[in-house]
Amino acid sequence: MEPREFIWQNGEFVSWDDARVHVLTHALHYGTGVFEGIRCYNSELGPAIFRGLDHFKRLHRSAELYHMQIDQSAEELLAITKELIARNSLSSCYIRPVSFRGYGEIGLFPLKAEVETVIAAWEWGAYLGEEGKAKGIRTKISKWRRMSADSFIPQAKANGQYLNSVLAKVESHEAGYDEAILLDEHGNVCEGSGENIFLVRDGRLSTPPLSAPILEGITRDTVITIARDNGLDVIERDIARDELFEADEVFFTGTAAELCPVREIDDHVVSEGRGEIAGLLQSKYDDAVHGRLPEYHGWLDVVSTEKPAQV
Repeated sequence: MEPREFIWQNGEFVSWDDARVHVLTHALHYGTGVFEGIRCYNSELGPAIFRGLDHFKRLHRSAELYHMQIDQSAEELLAITKELIARNSLSSCYIRPVSFRGYGEIGLFPLKAEVETVIAAWEWGAYLGEEGKAKGIRTKISKWRRMSADSFIPQAKANGQYLNSVLAKVESHEAGYDEAILLDEHGNVCEGSGENIFLVRDGRLSTPPLSAPILEGITRDTVITIARDNGLDVIERDIARDELFEADEVFFTGTAAELCPVREIDDHVVSEGRGEIAGLLQSKYDDAVHGRLPEYHGWLDVVSTEKPAQV
Protein backbone atom coordinates (compact mmCIF):
# COMPACT_ATOMS: atom_id res chain seq x y z
CA MET A 1 0.00 0.00 0.00
CA GLU A 2 1.43 3.33 -1.08
CA PRO A 3 0.43 6.22 1.21
CA ARG A 4 -1.35 9.25 -0.17
CA GLU A 5 -1.58 12.75 1.26
CA PHE A 6 -5.03 12.74 2.86
CA ILE A 7 -7.57 10.50 4.58
CA TRP A 8 -11.04 11.72 5.54
CA GLN A 9 -11.77 10.99 9.19
CA ASN A 10 -14.85 12.00 11.18
CA GLY A 11 -15.63 15.13 9.22
CA GLU A 12 -12.21 16.44 8.24
CA PHE A 13 -9.35 15.75 5.88
CA VAL A 14 -6.25 14.76 7.85
CA SER A 15 -2.78 13.76 6.72
CA TRP A 16 -2.33 10.07 6.00
CA ASP A 17 -0.01 9.52 8.99
CA ASP A 18 -2.29 11.41 11.39
CA ALA A 19 -5.38 9.23 10.80
CA ARG A 20 -5.39 7.23 14.02
CA VAL A 21 -7.68 5.56 16.55
CA HIS A 22 -7.32 4.74 20.25
CA VAL A 23 -6.02 1.27 21.19
CA LEU A 24 -9.24 0.75 23.17
CA THR A 25 -11.43 1.34 20.12
CA HIS A 26 -14.42 -0.98 20.44
CA ALA A 27 -14.12 -2.32 16.86
CA LEU A 28 -10.48 -3.27 17.45
CA HIS A 29 -11.57 -5.58 20.25
CA TYR A 30 -14.87 -6.95 18.92
CA GLY A 31 -15.00 -6.30 15.17
CA THR A 32 -17.94 -3.90 15.48
CA GLY A 33 -17.63 -2.12 12.18
CA VAL A 34 -18.80 -2.20 8.57
CA PHE A 35 -16.91 -1.33 5.41
CA GLU A 36 -16.96 -1.11 1.64
CA GLY A 37 -14.55 -1.61 -1.22
CA ILE A 38 -15.04 0.77 -4.15
CA ARG A 39 -13.01 1.53 -7.27
CA CYS A 40 -12.42 4.73 -9.20
CA TYR A 41 -11.32 4.24 -12.81
CA ASN A 42 -9.53 6.57 -15.20
CA SER A 43 -12.43 6.44 -17.64
CA GLU A 44 -13.22 8.03 -20.99
CA LEU A 45 -15.19 10.61 -18.98
CA GLY A 46 -12.32 11.31 -16.61
CA PRO A 47 -11.71 9.77 -13.16
CA ALA A 48 -15.01 8.08 -12.26
CA ILE A 49 -16.21 6.17 -9.20
CA PHE A 50 -18.00 3.00 -10.23
CA ARG A 51 -21.42 2.57 -8.61
CA GLY A 52 -20.33 4.70 -5.67
CA LEU A 53 -23.83 5.53 -4.47
CA ASP A 54 -24.79 1.85 -4.46
CA HIS A 55 -21.75 1.09 -2.33
CA PHE A 56 -22.49 3.83 0.19
CA LYS A 57 -26.14 2.77 0.39
CA ARG A 58 -24.94 -0.75 1.20
CA LEU A 59 -22.61 0.69 3.84
CA HIS A 60 -25.64 2.32 5.46
CA ARG A 61 -27.64 -0.93 5.28
CA SER A 62 -24.79 -2.88 6.85
CA ALA A 63 -24.50 -0.30 9.63
CA GLU A 64 -28.22 -0.38 10.35
CA LEU A 65 -28.19 -4.18 10.60
CA TYR A 66 -25.54 -3.84 13.32
CA HIS A 67 -27.36 -1.03 15.17
CA MET A 68 -25.03 1.71 13.95
CA GLN A 69 -25.98 5.17 12.74
CA ILE A 70 -23.69 6.92 10.22
CA ASP A 71 -23.96 10.70 10.45
CA GLN A 72 -23.45 11.38 6.75
CA SER A 73 -25.91 10.26 4.06
CA ALA A 74 -24.81 8.04 1.20
CA GLU A 75 -24.87 11.07 -1.09
CA GLU A 76 -22.71 13.08 1.30
CA LEU A 77 -20.19 10.25 1.61
CA LEU A 78 -19.97 10.06 -2.18
CA ALA A 79 -19.29 13.80 -2.42
CA ILE A 80 -16.62 13.53 0.30
CA THR A 81 -14.98 10.68 -1.60
CA LYS A 82 -14.85 12.70 -4.80
CA GLU A 83 -13.10 15.50 -2.93
CA LEU A 84 -10.69 13.05 -1.29
CA ILE A 85 -9.71 11.64 -4.69
CA ALA A 86 -9.14 15.14 -6.05
CA ARG A 87 -7.10 16.19 -3.01
CA ASN A 88 -4.91 13.13 -3.44
CA SER A 89 -4.48 13.78 -7.20
CA LEU A 90 -5.65 10.27 -8.07
CA SER A 91 -6.97 9.28 -11.48
CA SER A 92 -7.69 5.66 -10.54
CA CYS A 93 -7.76 4.12 -7.10
CA TYR A 94 -9.29 1.74 -4.60
CA ILE A 95 -11.52 3.37 -1.97
CA ARG A 96 -12.04 2.00 1.54
CA PRO A 97 -14.81 3.53 3.68
CA VAL A 98 -15.20 2.06 7.15
CA SER A 99 -17.63 2.94 9.94
CA PHE A 100 -16.98 1.47 13.37
CA ARG A 101 -17.65 1.70 17.08
CA GLY A 102 -14.92 3.87 18.54
CA TYR A 103 -13.37 4.61 21.91
CA GLY A 104 -15.37 4.98 25.12
CA GLU A 105 -16.91 1.59 25.89
CA ILE A 106 -15.49 -1.88 26.48
CA GLY A 107 -17.80 -4.84 26.75
CA LEU A 108 -20.16 -6.65 24.45
CA PHE A 109 -22.94 -4.08 24.69
CA PRO A 110 -21.74 -1.57 22.07
CA LEU A 111 -24.43 1.09 21.81
CA LYS A 112 -22.72 3.67 24.02
CA ALA A 113 -19.56 3.64 21.88
CA GLU A 114 -19.77 6.39 19.25
CA VAL A 115 -19.68 5.53 15.57
CA GLU A 116 -16.67 6.86 13.64
CA THR A 117 -16.27 6.94 9.86
CA VAL A 118 -13.08 6.99 7.81
CA ILE A 119 -12.52 7.01 4.04
CA ALA A 120 -9.13 6.28 2.47
CA ALA A 121 -8.11 5.98 -1.19
CA TRP A 122 -4.93 4.69 -2.79
CA GLU A 123 -3.66 3.10 -6.00
CA TRP A 124 -4.23 -0.67 -6.01
CA GLY A 125 -4.03 -3.07 -8.91
CA ALA A 126 -5.92 -6.30 -9.55
CA TYR A 127 -6.48 -8.11 -6.24
CA LEU A 128 -5.82 -11.56 -7.72
CA GLY A 129 -3.19 -10.28 -10.16
CA GLU A 130 -3.24 -9.22 -13.80
CA GLU A 131 -1.97 -12.65 -14.83
CA GLY A 132 -4.83 -14.24 -12.88
CA LYS A 133 -7.35 -12.06 -14.73
CA ALA A 134 -5.84 -13.06 -18.06
CA LYS A 135 -5.05 -16.74 -17.50
CA GLY A 136 -7.23 -17.77 -14.57
CA ILE A 137 -6.33 -18.73 -11.00
CA ARG A 138 -5.96 -21.94 -9.00
CA THR A 139 -8.46 -22.46 -6.20
CA LYS A 140 -9.08 -24.80 -3.31
CA ILE A 141 -12.39 -25.79 -1.75
CA SER A 142 -11.88 -24.75 1.86
CA LYS A 143 -12.47 -26.95 4.89
CA TRP A 144 -13.99 -23.83 6.48
CA ARG A 145 -17.70 -23.36 5.80
CA ARG A 146 -19.23 -19.98 5.08
CA MET A 147 -20.88 -18.66 8.24
CA SER A 148 -24.53 -19.48 8.68
CA ALA A 149 -27.29 -16.87 8.60
CA ASP A 150 -28.36 -18.33 11.96
CA SER A 151 -25.18 -16.94 13.53
CA PHE A 152 -24.28 -13.80 11.56
CA ILE A 153 -25.79 -11.49 8.95
CA PRO A 154 -24.19 -12.56 5.64
CA GLN A 155 -25.80 -9.63 3.78
CA ALA A 156 -23.88 -7.15 5.96
CA LYS A 157 -20.32 -6.29 4.99
CA ALA A 158 -19.18 -6.33 8.60
CA ASN A 159 -15.58 -6.30 9.80
CA GLY A 160 -15.72 -9.14 12.31
CA GLN A 161 -17.43 -11.51 9.89
CA TYR A 162 -14.37 -11.51 7.66
CA LEU A 163 -12.42 -13.64 10.11
CA ASN A 164 -14.26 -16.49 8.38
CA SER A 165 -12.74 -15.36 5.07
CA VAL A 166 -9.28 -14.88 6.59
CA LEU A 167 -9.20 -18.52 7.72
CA ALA A 168 -10.14 -19.74 4.25
CA LYS A 169 -7.73 -17.37 2.48
CA VAL A 170 -4.76 -18.36 4.62
CA GLU A 171 -5.60 -22.05 4.26
CA SER A 172 -5.65 -21.80 0.46
CA HIS A 173 -2.44 -19.75 0.38
CA GLU A 174 -0.55 -22.14 2.65
CA ALA A 175 -1.63 -25.03 0.40
CA GLY A 176 -0.24 -23.26 -2.68
CA TYR A 177 -3.45 -21.93 -4.23
CA ASP A 178 -4.51 -18.42 -5.21
CA GLU A 179 -7.96 -18.37 -3.62
CA ALA A 180 -10.49 -20.39 -1.63
CA ILE A 181 -14.03 -21.50 -2.42
CA LEU A 182 -16.32 -21.79 0.58
CA LEU A 183 -19.33 -24.07 0.85
CA ASP A 184 -22.31 -23.26 3.05
CA GLU A 185 -23.54 -25.34 6.00
CA HIS A 186 -25.51 -27.57 3.62
CA GLY A 187 -22.51 -28.26 1.39
CA ASN A 188 -23.64 -26.02 -1.45
CA VAL A 189 -21.26 -23.67 -3.26
CA CYS A 190 -21.29 -20.27 -1.57
CA GLU A 191 -18.54 -17.82 -2.58
CA GLY A 192 -14.83 -17.10 -2.53
CA SER A 193 -13.08 -15.62 0.49
CA GLY A 194 -13.91 -12.16 -0.83
CA GLU A 195 -15.76 -12.70 -4.11
CA ASN A 196 -19.03 -13.99 -5.51
CA ILE A 197 -18.83 -17.01 -7.80
CA PHE A 198 -20.39 -17.99 -11.15
CA LEU A 199 -20.22 -21.17 -13.18
CA VAL A 200 -20.98 -21.68 -16.87
CA ARG A 201 -22.35 -24.85 -18.42
CA ASP A 202 -23.75 -25.18 -21.93
CA GLY A 203 -23.71 -21.40 -22.35
CA ARG A 204 -25.84 -20.74 -19.26
CA LEU A 205 -24.59 -18.94 -16.14
CA SER A 206 -25.49 -20.03 -12.61
CA THR A 207 -24.69 -18.28 -9.34
CA PRO A 208 -25.81 -18.89 -5.73
CA PRO A 209 -29.03 -17.05 -4.82
CA LEU A 210 -29.37 -14.17 -2.38
CA SER A 211 -31.20 -16.57 -0.06
CA ALA A 212 -27.83 -18.33 0.41
CA PRO A 213 -25.39 -16.92 3.00
CA ILE A 214 -23.63 -14.69 0.47
CA LEU A 215 -22.91 -10.98 0.24
CA GLU A 216 -25.19 -9.21 -2.23
CA GLY A 217 -22.27 -8.18 -4.39
CA ILE A 218 -22.45 -5.02 -6.45
CA THR A 219 -20.05 -6.46 -9.02
CA ARG A 220 -22.19 -9.62 -9.01
CA ASP A 221 -25.23 -7.49 -9.87
CA THR A 222 -23.25 -5.62 -12.52
CA VAL A 223 -22.14 -8.83 -14.24
CA ILE A 224 -25.67 -10.30 -14.13
CA THR A 225 -27.00 -7.13 -15.78
CA ILE A 226 -24.30 -7.11 -18.47
CA ALA A 227 -24.76 -10.83 -19.13
CA ARG A 228 -28.53 -10.49 -19.60
CA ASP A 229 -28.06 -7.39 -21.76
CA ASN A 230 -25.90 -9.57 -24.02
CA GLY A 231 -28.49 -12.30 -24.34
CA LEU A 232 -27.05 -14.74 -21.79
CA ASP A 233 -29.21 -16.74 -19.40
CA VAL A 234 -28.38 -16.23 -15.73
CA ILE A 235 -29.95 -18.47 -13.08
CA GLU A 236 -29.68 -17.79 -9.36
CA ARG A 237 -29.92 -21.17 -7.65
CA ASP A 238 -28.32 -23.55 -5.20
CA ILE A 239 -25.19 -25.11 -6.70
CA ALA A 240 -23.89 -28.50 -5.56
CA ARG A 241 -20.15 -28.87 -4.96
CA ASP A 242 -19.75 -31.45 -7.74
CA GLU A 243 -21.16 -29.03 -10.32
CA LEU A 244 -17.94 -27.04 -10.08
CA PHE A 245 -16.05 -29.96 -11.60
CA GLU A 246 -18.61 -30.40 -14.39
CA ALA A 247 -18.64 -26.69 -15.35
CA ASP A 248 -17.26 -25.40 -18.63
CA GLU A 249 -16.12 -22.21 -16.90
CA VAL A 250 -15.98 -20.80 -13.37
CA PHE A 251 -15.19 -17.21 -12.42
CA PHE A 252 -15.19 -14.84 -9.46
CA THR A 253 -16.57 -11.31 -9.29
CA GLY A 254 -15.86 -8.55 -6.78
CA THR A 255 -14.78 -4.93 -6.60
CA ALA A 256 -11.20 -5.82 -5.71
CA ALA A 257 -10.99 -8.92 -7.95
CA GLU A 258 -13.19 -7.44 -10.72
CA LEU A 259 -13.91 -10.47 -12.95
CA CYS A 260 -11.35 -13.23 -12.53
CA PRO A 261 -11.54 -16.67 -14.21
CA VAL A 262 -10.83 -19.89 -12.32
CA ARG A 263 -8.73 -22.39 -14.23
CA GLU A 264 -8.32 -25.07 -11.52
CA ILE A 265 -10.33 -26.27 -8.53
CA ASP A 266 -8.57 -28.76 -6.22
CA ASP A 267 -6.10 -29.50 -9.05
CA HIS A 268 -8.96 -30.28 -11.46
CA VAL A 269 -8.63 -28.26 -14.67
CA VAL A 270 -11.84 -26.33 -15.32
CA SER A 271 -10.69 -24.50 -18.43
CA GLU A 272 -7.41 -23.68 -20.09
CA GLY A 273 -7.21 -20.08 -18.94
CA ARG A 274 -10.01 -17.62 -19.60
CA GLY A 275 -13.15 -19.17 -21.08
CA GLU A 276 -15.20 -17.66 -23.88
CA ILE A 277 -18.06 -16.32 -21.73
CA ALA A 278 -15.78 -15.12 -18.93
CA GLY A 279 -13.70 -13.35 -21.58
CA LEU A 280 -16.78 -11.68 -23.09
CA LEU A 281 -18.10 -10.51 -19.71
CA GLN A 282 -14.65 -9.40 -18.57
CA SER A 283 -14.28 -7.28 -21.70
CA LYS A 284 -17.76 -5.76 -21.34
CA TYR A 285 -17.18 -5.08 -17.65
CA ASP A 286 -13.89 -3.37 -18.43
CA ASP A 287 -15.59 -1.24 -21.07
CA ALA A 288 -18.39 -0.32 -18.64
CA VAL A 289 -16.12 0.80 -15.78
CA HIS A 290 -13.95 2.81 -18.18
CA GLY A 291 -16.90 4.66 -19.72
CA ARG A 292 -16.69 3.08 -23.16
CA LEU A 293 -20.31 1.90 -23.11
CA PRO A 294 -22.77 4.83 -22.99
CA GLU A 295 -25.60 2.61 -21.79
CA TYR A 296 -23.77 2.16 -18.47
CA HIS A 297 -22.67 5.76 -17.90
CA GLY A 298 -25.27 5.96 -15.13
CA TRP A 299 -23.02 3.73 -13.05
CA LEU A 300 -20.18 6.28 -13.19
CA ASP A 301 -19.73 9.30 -10.89
CA VAL A 302 -17.14 11.56 -12.48
CA VAL A 303 -14.61 13.21 -10.18
CA SER A 304 -13.55 16.80 -10.82
CA THR A 305 -9.87 16.97 -11.67
CA GLU A 306 -9.61 20.40 -10.08
CA LYS A 307 -7.78 20.03 -6.81
CA PRO A 308 -9.66 21.71 -3.92
CA ALA A 309 -8.00 24.50 -1.96
CA GLN A 310 -5.96 23.16 0.95
CA VAL A 311 -7.39 23.72 4.41
